[in-house]
Amino acid sequence: MNVDFNKNPDGLVPAIIQDITTNKILMLGYMNDKALQKTIDSKLVTFFSRTKQRLWTKGEDSGNVLNLVDIKLDCDSDSLLIKVNPKGPTCHKGSDTCWNETNEPSYGFISNLENTIESRIKAGDSEKSYVASLFAKGINKIAQKVGEEAVEVVIEAKDNNDELFLDESADLLFHYLMLLQAKGFKINDVVDVLKRREK
Repeated sequence: MNVDFNKNPDGLVPAIIQDITTNKILMLGYMNDKALQKTIDSKLVTFFSRTKQRLWTKGEDSGNVLNLVDIKLDCDSDSLLIKVNPKGPTCHKGSDTCWNETNEPSYGFISNLENTIESRIKAGDSEKSYVASLFAKGINKIAQKVGEEAVEVVIEAKDNNDELFLDESADLLFHYLMLLQAKGFKINDVVDVLKRREK
């Protein structure tokens, strides 16, 4: 790995730390050539501390280490993306990340949709919200709707109209996300089951 440590007069390059599982950015630190080599050798992320003016292995006092998984060098050879399995919170102030975020997986639009469903349920305005009106009818009605949408997906899968197939697939996913919440779960709970089955 040919890192250009000479671009900065202090011989340091930024190292972005990312959780390999959740893809959350946990922190930003700086490395010199010795810190990088120690990280590779020990499999524990080590920085050059600008305040202590020495090598510093994350978690050396707290035990909240960053276990090395992978290192990538950017296109200019002057910054690193380091993927890790963190042990405990990353920030010295006790939060999961140095931006005070919870280190939980996010599924982008799907997670946003789950949050929208949750907010509509809590608002409970069944006259204005389809979600709230379906929830007001109870879990049996929600489950029935998932069954109906699943049948429609199967029917459209046997046809040649891709647009209708995708429309029905979207309806099924939307109602399935509602059913999960009616049962007290979210998509990440299903992902956890799939991960346990991975071989």
